[in-house]
Amino acid sequence: MQTTKRFSWAHLLFLITVAIKGIDGVIETALGALIYAMGPDRLFFFIARFTTPELEANPSNHIARAVQNGAAGLAGTAGFAVFYLVAHGVLKAGIAYNLLRDRRWIFAPACVILTGFVIYLFYHAAQKHSLWAFGFGLFDLFTIGLVINEWRKLPAR
Repeated sequence: MQTTKRFSWAHLLFLITVAIKGIDGVIETALGALIYAMGPDRLFFFIARFTTPELEANPSNHIARAVQNGAAGLAGTAGFAVFYLVAHGVLKAGIAYNLLRDRRWIFAPACVILTGFVIYLFYHAAQKHSLWAFGFGLFDLFTIGLVINEWRKLPAR
C-alpha cells in the first residue's frame, strides 16, 4: 500500500529557501576563489571596465557604483574577504545539500550555524547601519524557523 504525503506550503517554502541558500553558498565560494585567483587589484580593474561606462552614461546608477566601491574596498581586506566568502559559502552549500536530503544529523548544527550568521549580520547591521545585513539576517531567521519546523516533522529513527 502506497502512502502519499500531503501538500504543505511550509515544506515548499523550506525547499525554496534552502535551495536559495545552497545556490548562494556556491556563488560565495566561487567569488572567494575568484578574488583569491585574480587578486583584488585585477578584480577591481575587471569590474571597473564594465561599470565605468555605465556610470558615465548614468551617474545615478547606485548598483554600478556600489559594485565598483565594493571592489575598490577589497584591497585592504582581500584576505578576510576570501576566507569569509569561502568558509561561509562552503558551510551554506553543505548545510543546504544535507537539509534537502533530509539528513537528521544536520538539523541541529544548521540551526546553530545559522544563528551565528544571524548574530553576526545583526551586529554588522547595527555597526554599519546596513539595511542589507539586517535584511539578510531576517532571511536567515526565517530560514531557521523553516528548518525547525521541518525538523519537527521528520519521523523518529
